[in-house]
Amino acid sequence: MVKSILVLFAAAVSLPAEYKLEAAGAPPADVAAPIASLLQKTGHRILGPDGKAYCEIWFVAQAPSAPPTSEVDVTWKTVPHGTLLGVISFPGNGADRRGQVIKPGVYTLRFSFFPLNGDHQGVAPQRDFLIMTPAAEDKDAAAVNFDTLMKMSKKASGTPHPAVLSMWSVEADFTAGLSEIGEADVVLQTKIGDKQVAVIVKGVAPA
Repeated sequence: MVKSILVLFAAAVSLPAEYKLEAAGAPPADVAAPIASLLQKTGHRILGPDGKAYCEIWFVAQAPSAPPTSEVDVTWKTVPHGTLLGVISFPGNGADRRGQVIKPGVYTLRFSFFPLNGDHQGVAPQRDFLIMTPAAEDKDAAAVNFDTLMKMSKKASGTPHPAVLSMWSVEADFTAGLSEIGEADVVLQTKIGDKQVAVIVKGVAPA
Protein backbone atom coordinates (compact mmCIF):
# COMPACT_ATOMS: atom_id res chain seq x y z
CA MET A 1 0.00 0.00 0.00
CA VAL A 2 2.75 2.44 0.96
CA LYS A 3 4.70 1.65 -2.21
CA SER A 4 1.74 2.38 -4.48
CA ILE A 5 0.94 5.61 -2.67
CA LEU A 6 4.51 6.85 -2.93
CA VAL A 7 4.84 5.99 -6.61
CA LEU A 8 1.83 8.23 -7.28
CA PHE A 9 3.20 10.81 -4.84
CA ALA A 10 6.51 11.00 -6.71
CA ALA A 11 4.87 10.95 -10.13
CA ALA A 12 2.67 13.97 -9.32
CA VAL A 13 5.55 16.42 -9.08
CA SER A 14 6.10 19.43 -11.31
CA LEU A 15 8.86 21.99 -11.51
CA PRO A 16 8.61 24.58 -8.72
CA ALA A 17 8.22 28.20 -9.69
CA GLU A 18 10.26 29.72 -6.87
CA TYR A 19 12.84 27.25 -5.58
CA LYS A 20 15.80 26.21 -7.70
CA LEU A 21 18.57 23.63 -7.46
CA GLU A 22 22.27 23.98 -8.14
CA ALA A 23 25.42 22.13 -7.20
CA ALA A 24 27.07 22.91 -3.88
CA GLY A 25 30.77 22.67 -3.14
CA ALA A 26 32.52 20.44 -0.64
CA PRO A 27 30.91 19.59 2.73
CA PRO A 28 31.32 22.16 5.54
CA ALA A 29 34.71 22.18 7.21
CA ASP A 30 33.20 21.93 10.69
CA VAL A 31 31.75 18.44 10.07
CA ALA A 32 33.64 15.81 12.07
CA ALA A 33 36.24 13.94 10.00
CA PRO A 34 34.70 10.45 10.45
CA ILE A 35 31.42 11.79 9.04
CA ALA A 36 32.91 14.03 6.35
CA SER A 37 34.85 11.08 4.95
CA LEU A 38 31.57 9.30 4.10
CA LEU A 39 29.93 12.21 2.27
CA GLN A 40 29.68 12.93 -1.43
CA LYS A 41 32.33 15.39 -2.63
CA THR A 42 29.71 17.84 -3.90
CA GLY A 43 26.22 18.49 -2.60
CA HIS A 44 22.91 20.10 -3.51
CA ARG A 45 22.12 23.78 -2.96
CA ILE A 46 18.44 24.77 -2.81
CA LEU A 47 17.86 28.41 -3.67
CA GLY A 48 14.83 30.22 -2.25
CA PRO A 49 12.53 32.73 -3.98
CA ASP A 50 15.03 35.50 -3.19
CA GLY A 51 17.78 33.70 -5.09
CA LYS A 52 19.74 33.02 -1.91
CA ALA A 53 20.60 29.59 -0.57
CA TYR A 54 17.86 28.15 1.65
CA CYS A 55 19.88 25.04 2.49
CA GLU A 56 22.68 22.80 1.25
CA ILE A 57 22.68 19.01 1.55
CA TRP A 58 25.40 16.38 1.22
CA PHE A 59 24.41 12.72 1.32
CA VAL A 60 26.68 9.77 2.01
CA ALA A 61 28.44 8.44 -1.08
CA GLN A 62 27.35 4.82 -0.62
CA ALA A 63 23.91 3.53 0.24
CA PRO A 64 23.88 1.64 3.54
CA SER A 65 22.63 -1.92 3.46
CA ALA A 66 21.50 -4.37 6.11
CA PRO A 67 18.99 -7.22 6.41
CA PRO A 68 15.46 -5.86 5.83
CA THR A 69 13.62 -4.60 8.87
CA SER A 70 10.27 -6.08 9.85
CA GLU A 71 8.91 -2.61 10.61
CA VAL A 72 5.73 -1.84 8.65
CA ASP A 73 5.17 1.17 6.35
CA VAL A 74 8.90 1.79 5.93
CA THR A 75 9.99 2.27 2.30
CA TRP A 76 13.74 1.86 2.77
CA LYS A 77 13.87 -1.34 4.78
CA THR A 78 17.59 -2.07 4.47
CA VAL A 79 18.78 0.96 6.47
CA PRO A 80 19.28 0.38 10.21
CA HIS A 81 17.70 2.94 12.50
CA GLY A 82 20.03 5.81 13.36
CA THR A 83 22.25 5.32 10.30
CA LEU A 84 24.04 8.45 9.06
CA LEU A 85 22.69 9.47 5.65
CA GLY A 86 24.00 12.99 5.22
CA VAL A 87 24.52 16.54 6.41
CA ILE A 88 22.41 19.67 5.89
CA SER A 89 23.42 23.30 6.31
CA PHE A 90 21.09 26.27 6.80
CA PRO A 91 22.72 29.68 6.15
CA GLY A 92 19.65 31.36 7.62
CA ASN A 93 16.68 30.13 9.61
CA GLY A 94 15.33 26.86 8.25
CA ALA A 95 12.36 24.72 9.25
CA ASP A 96 11.54 21.05 9.68
CA ARG A 97 8.50 19.02 8.58
CA ARG A 98 6.62 20.10 11.71
CA GLY A 99 7.26 23.78 11.01
CA GLN A 100 9.77 24.08 13.83
CA VAL A 101 12.37 26.79 13.27
CA ILE A 102 15.87 25.41 12.76
CA LYS A 103 18.59 27.95 13.52
CA PRO A 104 21.39 28.65 11.03
CA GLY A 105 24.06 25.97 11.24
CA VAL A 106 25.15 22.51 10.16
CA TYR A 107 23.21 19.37 11.11
CA THR A 108 23.70 15.67 10.54
CA LEU A 109 20.89 13.64 8.95
CA ARG A 110 20.17 10.18 10.34
CA PHE A 111 17.53 7.67 9.31
CA SER A 112 14.57 6.98 11.57
CA PHE A 113 10.93 5.93 11.39
CA PHE A 114 8.28 7.42 13.61
CA PRO A 115 6.95 5.18 16.41
CA LEU A 116 3.55 3.51 16.16
CA ASN A 117 2.20 5.12 19.32
CA GLY A 118 -0.84 6.91 17.90
CA ASP A 119 0.80 10.35 17.92
CA HIS A 120 1.78 10.45 14.24
CA GLN A 121 -1.31 9.34 12.38
CA GLY A 122 -1.74 11.13 9.06
CA VAL A 123 1.65 12.87 9.00
CA ALA A 124 2.84 10.84 5.99
CA PRO A 125 1.95 7.63 4.10
CA GLN A 126 5.37 6.25 5.07
CA ARG A 127 7.29 6.23 8.34
CA ASP A 128 10.73 7.07 6.92
CA PHE A 129 12.23 10.31 8.25
CA LEU A 130 15.56 12.09 8.52
CA ILE A 131 16.47 13.31 11.99
CA MET A 132 18.57 16.47 12.30
CA THR A 133 21.22 16.87 15.01
CA PRO A 134 23.73 19.73 15.45
CA ALA A 135 26.96 18.62 13.76
CA ALA A 136 28.91 19.81 16.79
CA GLU A 137 27.02 17.24 18.88
CA ASP A 138 27.30 14.37 16.38
CA LYS A 139 30.87 13.34 15.57
CA ASP A 140 30.69 9.54 15.35
CA ALA A 141 29.57 7.99 12.07
CA ALA A 142 28.24 4.83 13.76
CA ALA A 143 24.49 4.26 13.97
CA VAL A 144 22.68 5.70 17.00
CA ASN A 145 19.87 4.06 18.97
CA PHE A 146 16.39 5.60 19.04
CA ASP A 147 16.45 7.25 22.48
CA THR A 148 19.92 8.71 22.00
CA LEU A 149 19.03 10.09 18.56
CA MET A 150 15.83 11.72 19.79
CA LYS A 151 17.70 13.37 22.67
CA MET A 152 20.41 14.64 20.34
CA SER A 153 17.91 16.01 17.84
CA LYS A 154 16.02 18.05 20.42
CA LYS A 155 19.12 20.24 20.53
CA ALA A 156 18.43 21.09 16.88
CA SER A 157 14.75 21.91 17.37
CA GLY A 158 15.01 23.48 20.82
CA THR A 159 11.67 21.83 21.64
CA PRO A 160 10.50 18.52 23.17
CA HIS A 161 10.14 17.10 19.63
CA PRO A 162 13.10 16.17 17.41
CA ALA A 163 13.82 18.05 14.18
CA VAL A 164 12.60 15.96 11.23
CA LEU A 165 12.46 15.88 7.43
CA SER A 166 10.17 13.50 5.56
CA MET A 167 11.82 11.15 3.05
CA TRP A 168 11.13 7.93 1.18
CA SER A 169 12.64 5.46 -1.26
CA VAL A 170 11.52 6.03 -4.87
CA GLU A 171 10.93 2.76 -6.72
CA ALA A 172 9.65 4.17 -10.03
CA ASP A 173 8.97 7.39 -11.96
CA PHE A 174 12.25 8.85 -10.77
CA THR A 175 13.54 12.15 -12.13
CA ALA A 176 16.54 13.61 -10.36
CA GLY A 177 16.18 17.26 -9.40
CA LEU A 178 13.91 19.62 -7.53
CA SER A 179 10.14 19.45 -7.80
CA GLU A 180 7.00 20.48 -6.01
CA ILE A 181 4.11 18.48 -4.57
CA GLY A 182 0.88 20.34 -4.04
CA GLU A 183 1.25 24.04 -3.30
CA ALA A 184 3.89 23.99 -0.57
CA ASP A 185 6.19 20.96 -0.49
CA VAL A 186 9.57 21.35 -2.19
CA VAL A 187 11.03 17.91 -2.91
CA LEU A 188 14.58 16.91 -3.76
CA GLN A 189 14.86 13.66 -5.72
CA THR A 190 18.40 12.30 -5.86
CA LYS A 191 20.48 9.20 -5.30
CA ILE A 192 22.29 7.98 -2.22
CA GLY A 193 24.76 5.63 -3.81
CA ASP A 194 22.57 3.61 -6.17
CA LYS A 195 19.39 4.18 -4.14
CA GLN A 196 16.72 6.58 -5.44
CA VAL A 197 15.25 8.78 -2.70
CA ALA A 198 13.05 11.80 -2.24
CA VAL A 199 13.27 14.31 0.62
CA ILE A 200 10.85 17.13 1.40
CA VAL A 201 13.36 19.89 2.04
CA LYS A 202 10.74 22.56 2.68
CA GLY A 203 7.09 22.15 3.60
CA VAL A 204 5.00 21.56 6.71
CA ALA A 205 2.88 18.45 7.23
CA PRO A 206 -0.86 19.05 7.66
CA ALA A 207 -1.82 19.25 11.31
